[in-house]
Amino acid sequence: MRDDGAVSESDAPAVPIRDAAIRLGQFLKLANLLDSGAEAKQVIAEGEVTVNGEVETRRGRQLRDGDVVSVFGAAARVEGP
Repeated sequence: MRDDGAVSESDAPAVPIRDAAIRLGQFLKLANLLDSGAEAKQVIAEGEVTVNGEVETRRGRQLRDGDVVSVFGAAARVEGP
């Protein structure tokens, strides 16, 4: 954890997924980073979400094993099958 309370990408907890890929909006809910699809849509559109350190504004972005998603100082890493 960083000094500002945010989780660094290397410390992000792994969140297992069933398939080889998952959409960003779905992963945000699965990882409990956000509460709803509507919230995910808004937060992604506002540029508050990063994937592997880069701002991502596409809700349908396909995430794969090893991708790290961050929002509001919290992060989670995709763990594929």
